[in-house]
Amino acid sequence: MHRFSKIVAAVGIAALGLASCGDDHAAGSSDGPQVNCPPPAPSPEAGTTSPADPVVMRAGSLINEGRQTFRFDTFGDEAFWGDALKLHQAIAASVTPRAALGVGLKVDVEALPPDLVAQLRAGQVDLDSTATTLALLQLDAVIGVKGVFNGSQLSSVGITCAVCHSTVDDSLAPGIGKRLDGWPNRDLNVGAIVNLSPDLSSVATLLGVPQSTLRQVLMSWGPGKFDAEVFMDGKALRPDNSPAATLIPPAFGLAGVNLHTWTGWGSVTHWNAFVANLEMHGKGTFYDPRLDDATQFPIAARERFGHVRSDPDLITPKLAALHFYQLALEAPKPPAATFDAAAATRGKTVFEGAAQCASCHVPPLFTEPGWNMHAASEIGIDDFQAQRAPDKRYRTSPLKGLFAHSKGGFYHDGRFATLMDVVNHYDSARSLKLTAAQKSDLVEYLKSL
Repeated sequence: MHRFSKIVAAVGIAALGLASCGDDHAAGSSDGPQVNCPPPAPSPEAGTTSPADPVVMRAGSLINEGRQTFRFDTFGDEAFWGDALKLHQAIAASVTPRAALGVGLKVDVEALPPDLVAQLRAGQVDLDSTATTLALLQLDAVIGVKGVFNGSQLSSVGITCAVCHSTVDDSLAPGIGKRLDGWPNRDLNVGAIVNLSPDLSSVATLLGVPQSTLRQVLMSWGPGKFDAEVFMDGKALRPDNSPAATLIPPAFGLAGVNLHTWTGWGSVTHWNAFVANLEMHGKGTFYDPRLDDATQFPIAARERFGHVRSDPDLITPKLAALHFYQLALEAPKPPAATFDAAAATRGKTVFEGAAQCASCHVPPLFTEPGWNMHAASEIGIDDFQAQRAPDKRYRTSPLKGLFAHSKGGFYHDGRFATLMDVVNHYDSARSLKLTAAQKSDLVEYLKSL
C-alpha cells in the first residue's frame, strides 16, 4: 500500500491533467475542469456556416462557459454548507472515499493524474483514509463538491449543479469514471450527506422542528431522492406517512421542452435560479411571487423566498450559459443489447395507436409542445405532489433516455418499479385493454428510446 504522501505528490502534479478540451460523452463530456477552452470548429460543409460564423462561435463559447458553471460553480454557497452547516468539519474528520462512494458521491477519473489512476487500478490507494478524501477534493475530482482549502486544511465546502445531475460511467471502478453530465445521480443519498453536518440548527429553525426530527426526515429520503418543496411548505410526509421526497430528474434531453421538474414550476432557467438560490443557498436574485401564497407555501411566504436579492449577485450572470449548456445535453441512446429491436418496432405502433401514449408524449420531443401539464385525475394518480407546485398539475415527462434513470423506479416518486408497471397502470386507468403481447412490445419500445 502506498503511503498518502504518494497521493499528495500526485495532487502537486494535478495541473498536468486538469485542463483539457475533449470530446463529449453520451450525455455529457469527458473533459475535466476547463479554462477558456475555445469553441468547437464548425463543420465546413457547403451551404451551412463558415468557420468565422459569429453565431456558431458564440454557441461554442456559451457551451464551454455553461459546462464550467454546471460542473464547478458554487454560486457562493460555501456560506451555507461550510459556515452555517459546518459540513467540511464532518468531511475532514470522518468521510473516507469508501464512505463517500457509499452515499453515492462520484469521482471524475479525468481529473486525476495518470499515476494516481494507475495506483487506483492496482488497489494501492487507501480508500479508508480521510486524507485520501481531502486529496481528491484538492484535485476537484469529487463531482459536485468543492473544497476550500487553507493550505492543506479543509476550511469550507460548497456544492454545484453536478452533485445531483451528473454521474460517471464506472469505467475505472464503481463510482469512479468519466463524467456523464445531465444524468441524475440515483445513487446519491442527499439526506444522508446533509445529515453528516454537525450543526443543522439553521435548517431546523427554518422548518420549526427539533434537529432530531430533521435528521429523521433526512435519513428517510434514501438514494436518488430529494425534497425541494419541504423548504417551501414544510410537508415532510405524504398522507400515507411515507417520505415526500421525489426522484432526482434527468437534466438532459430538455431542448424544446417547455417546463422542467415533475410538477412544472417553470422553464429550465427558472428552476436553475430556484435551486441555485433556495436549495443550494447560493448568492443571487430570485423572483417568483407565487411563493407568497401562505396557504400553499407557508415557509416560503414567511421567509420571502420569492423575493431574493443578494449583493453581489453570483447567480444571475451565469444563468444564460448554464441554460444553453443544459439544452445541449442530448438524451443518451440505450445500448442495442438492452432491448429487443424487433419487439420495439412493433411497440412503436402500439405507442402511437392502441396505447394512446403519443397523444401526450408527442414524438420527437415525447412531451407536448406547449403547456405540457395534466391534472392528477387525467393520469390516474393522487395529487399530493401536484398540490405542492404552483400549477397543481403534473408535467408530461420526456421519455428519451429512460434507461439512464430507471434506478429507483418511475414517476416522480418511483411508485412504479418497472416500465411494465407503468404500462399496466395506464392500461387499467384508461381502460385500454392491451394484450400481453402489446404490453411487452410497448415496454421494449420505451426501452429503445
